[in-house]
Amino acid sequence: LGLIEAAPIDGADPELAAIEAGAQDFEPAEEGATLFLTETTDLDAVCKALPEQGFSVLSAKLGYVAKNPVSITDEAELADVEAFLDAIDGHDDVQNVYVGLA
Repeated sequence: LGLIEAAPIDGADPELAAIEAGAQDFEPAEEGATLFLTETTDLDAVCKALPEQGFSVLSAKLGYVAKNPVSITDEAELADVEAFLDAIDGHDDVQNVYVGLA
């Protein structure tokens, strides 16, 4: 998917902005920003349309979103998974890590 992180300017409505800009969906992101999800072919068009809808684009990239996120409830298993992901992320040859955990 196309992943666009954008911050609202003057309290812009993310739902209206998503509809008007042509995004497929949106979800809250960190620090008050909004993550807009698009088709890969619509990434550039939505990036250009969001400022007209009252959003400042912080980042735009192609990425992955899990269709079936998995939850880990066992604390020991979660600690093992986090240690594994930290080890992978710290490797010099790894650029991005995508995880389907909820």
